[in-house]
Amino acid sequence: MDRKKELKQLYKETKTQAGVYQIKNNKNQKIYIESSMNLKTINGKQFQLKMGSHTNKLLQKEWNEFGEEAFTFEVLETLKVKEDGYFDAKYELEKLEEKWLNKLQPFGEHGYNREKSR
Repeated sequence: MDRKKELKQLYKETKTQAGVYQIKNNKNQKIYIESSMNLKTINGKQFQLKMGSHTNKLLQKEWNEFGEEAFTFEVLETLKVKEDGYFDAKYELEKLEEKWLNKLQPFGEHGYNREKSR
């Protein structure tokens, strides 16, 4: 097998890990909570912020204002996948994100998330 095929196969076999993470502004302690089916995409979020294209306008504004060094990225919890029986990863990830939103309350002056209307 040539190197390109080998790398492709290795990529396919690499398991992704879902979970919830936060982006924290260490200057004013505001946080942004988000979940992802693939936690490796955190690097993509950081890239979006560097390029000025993050969808959360307030987070982007303060990133531009305070600079990259003012922010830290942290995985809060990874999704534990149930091995047997039915498991809806997307639904379970939504519940996990909701748990962290309720726990940390990153709304208004405490963060960048918007409260979901019920």
